[in-house]
Amino acid sequence: MKDKPEVSDEDLLRRLREQPVLRQRMVALLDIAQDKSGDVKLADEAEMRVTQEIRRLGQEMMQSWAQGQIRATEQEQRRGGRSHREGKKKLSWHSTFGDISVLEPQYRCGSKRIRPFASSARVQARGCSRLLQRALTDLGADLPYARVMDKLVEHYGIVVSESTIRKVTLEHAGKMHRQSQGFPQGLPEKVADKQTFIAETDGCMVPTVCSASDVPDRRKGKRVQWQEARLSLAHVCGSKELTFAATLQGDVDTVGKQLRACAKRAGFGAGHRVHGVGDGAPWIAQQMKKRFGGQGAYLLDFYHVCEYLSAAALAIEDQPAAQQVWLDEQKQRLKTGVLDAVLTALQSSLESPEIAEEHAPVRRCWRYLSQRQDQLDYEGAIRQGLPIGSGEIESAHRYIIQKRLKLPGAWWNETNAEHMLALRLNRANGEWQAYWSTGFLYAA
Repeated sequence: MKDKPEVSDEDLLRRLREQPVLRQRMVALLDIAQDKSGDVKLADEAEMRVTQEIRRLGQEMMQSWAQGQIRATEQEQRRGGRSHREGKKKLSWHSTFGDISVLEPQYRCGSKRIRPFASSARVQARGCSRLLQRALTDLGADLPYARVMDKLVEHYGIVVSESTIRKVTLEHAGKMHRQSQGFPQGLPEKVADKQTFIAETDGCMVPTVCSASDVPDRRKGKRVQWQEARLSLAHVCGSKELTFAATLQGDVDTVGKQLRACAKRAGFGAGHRVHGVGDGAPWIAQQMKKRFGGQGAYLLDFYHVCEYLSAAALAIEDQPAAQQVWLDEQKQRLKTGVLDAVLTALQSSLESPEIAEEHAPVRRCWRYLSQRQDQLDYEGAIRQGLPIGSGEIESAHRYIIQKRLKLPGAWWNETNAEHMLALRLNRANGEWQAYWSTGFLYAA
């Protein structure tokens, strides 16, 4: 961008004379800087007054700019000579400086109504500026819409309705979802051969609400339910640069594709290995095998295994001290690769077949481990410095999904929940700046 030529003092004074309101505001700022009133002694007081004046200055400059653009577009429309003027109509929109309001001349050409200023400036009646949309979307991604109203008053000194905040946030969330289609974007970085990638996926329940399709009034016939939102992540072992993907409406096959896409964006390719960690849900192990084949290995989360062992210890030993000794022994055996000894210890204490499954913790533990023996190589993982727990994905559930979608009293339309997931993933994957840098969005 070329440097603009310097403005002479005479030209500057002439411009200020043409804008008396702006001149008055500039004088007010100079009075604060020079402490003309003599009562601005504290830095905080000076900062507060300057902020207030700059907000007023910003709003008045926007008003002045809009008036100038209206005059310019009006002259251009008249030169065209193919339309006639129909009068003026008030046009207002929200900005980060407050509401901007002008009287916009309107024209008609045949049956078509023409609004030259709104078209050239790309504003809509009661819409929001691009900067304000960005602020609303940023706050709406983290907070309930009613609390966003309070934040706007506190930090911008403006009032925007809760319905507008909701509309703007969900509109951009939907655009982010359509752009990504549920898969992380961007080109992978080059990763050295023989590197190991960590890949994890898991689900958590999200409260949703749906309306009966056969009821004319959609406010009636609603039912609430819990749906599983499935989150995936991947990264190079030892790196803190994580890539995420998630879906609420997609099936397990979609989750598997997302998991591989996460690994691909993190740099996964030929010559690499994938170390997967998760709970005992069969679909996770199946998708790991399907998406990574011989390059992948899957390990049961050690904490989940210990939950089964803890329940079995309570049934095998009577005393708390003995229960803890037995549990510690089995955990040590698993970490040192002595799985057969764990299964033998469980098998010797199996409940009789007549006992119902829900009352047979030893049998449940034995069956859980014996059916997943290829997923219990803790010794190998520890030796290679790989994780044996799925703490990363469990933590990610809290700060990506639950922090916004699992609030007290909040029930989501499942499409809106899917889009909000896309919005939160957009930021988690570092795609926020790229989204707002592409193209120009009309005021919502």
